[in-house]
Amino acid sequence: MSKVEDFLTAAQEQQIVAAIRHAEKTTSGEIRVHLEKHTELDVLERAAEVFHWLKMDNTIQRNGVLFYVAVDDHKFAIYGDQGIDHIVPDTFWESTKEAILNQFKKGDFTQGLIDGVLLAGTQLQKHFPWIHDDTNELPDEISKG
Repeated sequence: MSKVEDFLTAAQEQQIVAAIRHAEKTTSGEIRVHLEKHTELDVLERAAEVFHWLKMDNTIQRNGVLFYVAVDDHKFAIYGDQGIDHIVPDTFWESTKEAILNQFKKGDFTQGLIDGVLLAGTQLQKHFPWIHDDTNELPDEISKG
């Protein structure tokens, strides 16, 4: 088994998926988590590639947020589409990254990702509230590469 499969248990993955569903309940925004073993690229550059590969840049309001983790590299990035990136406060991405990092440093990767997802959900709700005809445009499951 690779470290990607060992990174989170099935129960931990379901906790993160539940956080994604909770965060998306009040917004038209889309949140995904992607895990992979290693990247040769700069972590933010790789997150941008994965964002596109997951078709997260095809959402109607361009308001997707990806939490990307390169497990073996001990690196992560948060990548937001242009709709949310242009509207959130300048400090949002850095403060969200710090909240995740605080949990990661304790070895609590599940809580770190949950904290990040919920913070993103709060901003998405604020700027992209759910409207009665919104649909979930992307899967909530954790993707792996």
